[in-house]
Amino acid sequence: MKMKRKREDDDHDETKNAKHMEIVWQTPANTPEPHDYIFRNGRRHVKPYYFEFISHVKNRWAGKTIVDLFAEEFKGRPFEYYVSAVKCGRIQVDDEMVPVSYIVKSSQKISHYVHRHEPPVMAWDISILQKEPDVLTVCKPASVPVHPCGQYRKNTIVGILQAEHGLAPLFPIHRLDRLVSGLLILTRSAPKADSFRQQIEAGNVKKQYVAKVIGIFPEEEQVVHANVNYNAREGRSTVETGDGHDAASLKGKPACTKFRRISTNGTQSIVLCEPITGRTHQIRVHLQYTGHPIANDSLYLSKASADRSTRGMSVDKVASNRDSVLSHSETKLEENEDHCEEFSIDPMCTNCPNLAPKGYDGLDEALWLHCVRYSGPDWVYECPYPDWAAHS
Repeated sequence: MKMKRKREDDDHDETKNAKHMEIVWQTPANTPEPHDYIFRNGRRHVKPYYFEFISHVKNRWAGKTIVDLFAEEFKGRPFEYYVSAVKCGRIQVDDEMVPVSYIVKSSQKISHYVHRHEPPVMAWDISILQKEPDVLTVCKPASVPVHPCGQYRKNTIVGILQAEHGLAPLFPIHRLDRLVSGLLILTRSAPKADSFRQQIEAGNVKKQYVAKVIGIFPEEEQVVHANVNYNAREGRSTVETGDGHDAASLKGKPACTKFRRISTNGTQSIVLCEPITGRTHQIRVHLQYTGHPIANDSLYLSKASADRSTRGMSVDKVASNRDSVLSHSETKLEENEDHCEEFSIDPMCTNCPNLAPKGYDGLDEALWLHCVRYSGPDWVYECPYPDWAAHS
């Protein structure tokens, strides 16, 4: 009984402290600023900030207590956190505080005010390639998402360009996976972005990527026609093939990619990739289908392939990635010493005092897949080849 009373007292103190903190809540309207970032150990971190997440009660949530709803649907935090969050107003229904026993109803607005910790990204600069009145092209570094999604908001290409270059608004006309680098085209207006997208959807835009793959890729051009089926739960795609008898039963979307070998050293090859369609992980899974997966693509490497590529991976990683990242980050640290001191510790936050959110699994590896060229009926944009392709 004594322990229970102490726990209740602790919860009261925690709630009381949270109530009296001076908190500035942010929304998507708050623009990223240079002082929002902290550079440490080759990584770009975002100072944790307060943010309002808004959702609406789904039919399957209706009839649950507000605490049970969060505990069952959002398992990233302990039950006790949700109890305290409801008691002090960090969780509200229709902009009102409610008791922990409150039963939610369908379509009600739920606000969750959190101390948000974004995952870090690599500390590479975003190189601006061309800056036109209505179009901006950049060389996207690996590990950085293009636009806000999931846990990322400020640690994105769009967020960093706004914070460090004052470029806003920006409208990406295509996307690159987070671990993919290279050419990214953004426009300065929505109508211009729509114009580009219409050309892409009409099949009038040609895309080229370069990849480093395992083995000696065939010298003659390879054209892969194979459906791509993306599994969102697993976060990966599979290839489906079928003849005329069972093609209708395939779940994946039709996909086509052309491949041409640029060079080989007898162990790995540099391959030019031209996706005719645009399916999720299309180039990666089509290269796997040819028997020549990207040499450091752990998601699509078989164990045998991974063993064959281990030596090449470690050598290239040290030579062209690790040293350049560390030297760049050291420069960033010297330039931003004032920004690397402290950040506010929130007494209710389940991530504090760490910068990275719980569940972040450490180092990201730059995938050896790089976008080098987009061209349309009357325009061409290009990006330099990466070191791992130029020096192979």
